[in-house]
Amino acid sequence: MNYVPKMNRRSFVIGTAAAGGGLALGIPFPKTAGAQADASELGLWVRIKPDDSVVIRIVRAEMGQGSQTGLAQLVAEELGCDWAKVTTEVPSPGQNVARKRVWGNFNSSGSRAIRESHQYVREGGAAARMMLLQAAANEWNVPVAELTVDKGTITHKGSNRSTSYGKVADAAAKLPVPEKPALKDPKSWTIAGKPIKRLDTAGKVNGSQKYSMDFTMPGMLCAAMKECPVQGGKLVSFDAAKVEKMPGVKKVVQAGDTVTVIADTWWQAKTALAALPIQWDEGPNAKVSSASIAEWLKTGLDAEEAFVGNKQGDAAAAISSAAKKIEAVYAYPYQNHACMEPLNATALYTADKCEVWTSTQNAEAAFGAAVQASGLPATKIEVHNTLLGGGFGRRTRSDFVIHTVNVAKQMPGTPIKLIRSREDDMMNSVYHPVTQCRLVGAFDKDNNLTGLQMRLSGQSILAYARPEALEQGKDPATFQGLNAGGAEGQFGYTIPNLLIDHAMRNPHILPWFWRGVNNNHNAIYLECFMDELAHAVGQDPLEFRRKLMSKHPKHLATLNAVAERADWGKPAPQGVFRGIAQHMGYGSYVAACAEVSVNGNDVKVHRIVAATDCGHAVNPAQIERQIAGSFVYGLSALFYGGNTVKDGRIQETNFDTFGSMRIAEMPKVESIIMPSGGFWGGVGEPTIFVAAPSVLNAIFAASGKRFRTFPLKDHGLRMV
Repeated sequence: MNYVPKMNRRSFVIGTAAAGGGLALGIPFPKTAGAQADASELGLWVRIKPDDSVVIRIVRAEMGQGSQTGLAQLVAEELGCDWAKVTTEVPSPGQNVARKRVWGNFNSSGSRAIRESHQYVREGGAAARMMLLQAAANEWNVPVAELTVDKGTITHKGSNRSTSYGKVADAAAKLPVPEKPALKDPKSWTIAGKPIKRLDTAGKVNGSQKYSMDFTMPGMLCAAMKECPVQGGKLVSFDAAKVEKMPGVKKVVQAGDTVTVIADTWWQAKTALAALPIQWDEGPNAKVSSASIAEWLKTGLDAEEAFVGNKQGDAAAAISSAAKKIEAVYAYPYQNHACMEPLNATALYTADKCEVWTSTQNAEAAFGAAVQASGLPATKIEVHNTLLGGGFGRRTRSDFVIHTVNVAKQMPGTPIKLIRSREDDMMNSVYHPVTQCRLVGAFDKDNNLTGLQMRLSGQSILAYARPEALEQGKDPATFQGLNAGGAEGQFGYTIPNLLIDHAMRNPHILPWFWRGVNNNHNAIYLECFMDELAHAVGQDPLEFRRKLMSKHPKHLATLNAVAERADWGKPAPQGVFRGIAQHMGYGSYVAACAEVSVNGNDVKVHRIVAATDCGHAVNPAQIERQIAGSFVYGLSALFYGGNTVKDGRIQETNFDTFGSMRIAEMPKVESIIMPSGGFWGGVGEPTIFVAAPSVLNAIFAASGKRFRTFPLKDHGLRMV
């Protein structure tokens, strides 16, 4: 039952691309430069028109996180242009390939859009500024050093002359692009670092912004698909004749182990698909249930073999000689990404070209998927990316692009729009991994914590998504937030004897990167257990943590910030209790203090104070929104999420059984943005880590009950 899926060349390449490998493997890149630079192009990131309007290129996806506005702010800051004249455009992966991948990585996952590209986009803006200044200096025959620029206007004070960016842009575009230009000190920023309104908001309000679900073109047909409800199952047969004469139906096709109905409208396709007799071979996985998976993971808690992620001293010896020993077992379930926009793509295939219109977190991965599925060379492929109606990691995977191209190949010359139904996607998807954790803490006679052992048992995402990234079988991402160091999650406590290891168990339900990834359950396990340890020895949870964090000042700073803002140590309002948690991941340090009241099974989260140190704050207003949004996502998972398995298949197939918070349940969120500089951290994911543990610790403070399995609806709890 220790299932690691076998991957053919196609799925391996695309899985690698989706997980962040871009097109590094298996894609037949053209060897020539191909498409030429635009006449108004100043380097790679800026185009300036004669009317002084500035077009900033952004290759990272926009799915509500605000990255495109933030990246534009960084470019515009270095460029010194008028922000009111800024618009953006998105180069396609086909253009990128044609120009030898000059724009680099298109991937928007792992809160990496800004933190991984800030340097080169800022340099692009600075280089464009230098080219514009040089063009003006050449025209006036004066030294560049004597020129100043403000909001796109270049001035030479000595001769009282001025010009605009638009007037010198053509001349500037002919100059060489400076390498490694000097960048502004963030302390001098006037565009970056400011709470500027997002560039995409107006278009979303007035309906002009388009998602791939909105895409249409002449002659387009719609398609609905179905695959075996048990992952790993096979298609045996289907009777197309039963539905071929239904209204609107054009064709019933098989692509691999999927069956697809193509019709004039998607509803006609879906209706016919529901009536289509299909026989599946569900295989041995049809016997698997949540209970059987849990039992298998339970064996990992005592397994002799495990991959070590973090070790200090001798935890086993410290535990065996402890004056007091505390033990607990936690478990975290599968979670569906549940993007509001269903997965969809449109493909137009001919023998000479294949075009795809879709919404993806990694346009290069979608491009790679189209290359592989179409069988055409990369020079014959193009992918057009739109706004995403939610991603959360699900849209880094390009399986839906593969399905669409495979179907479109069966009707060459006809554009096919494939939409996965909510039920199909939620049952046949990829999920936040299922895990369990046993924690044991050891105290000496003076109630000092002398040892901690954490045994994780459960799935490895990399074993499925990127097996080449395993380190002698170990998945390093399993230890996010628990490892000894690194930007992807640093353990924030000093404990003399520490052992954190992982017994890998891979059920057939496929795991994937889900907003926050392994940090989500790891933060619950560690931060809730820290509370358990503090209460076991009669110590205040904040003070207990502080004693262990003296060597981790950035962790401690965010923890202290929320404690101070929430008045920790002072009486809370009558009936209200507090819980606290901290964590680190994706380069950022975060903490939260939740204020909660409990009345029977009713839980009211009144207020959450959240702090984040992301190094640099490009748009503080957007960071606040991301923090609040992360609590919606994290608390929805804690209370209402969770996927169960019966007869080998996921049971929750729509929002009636896989719920989310309502507006009335949303707590007041107070954000503390405290960038300390010197590094660039992520924003979209980190604060989700502390959503659940801070609330769980507050629930314990209010009720005296520890909940160690989730979602909380399984315990009868509900938000009010």
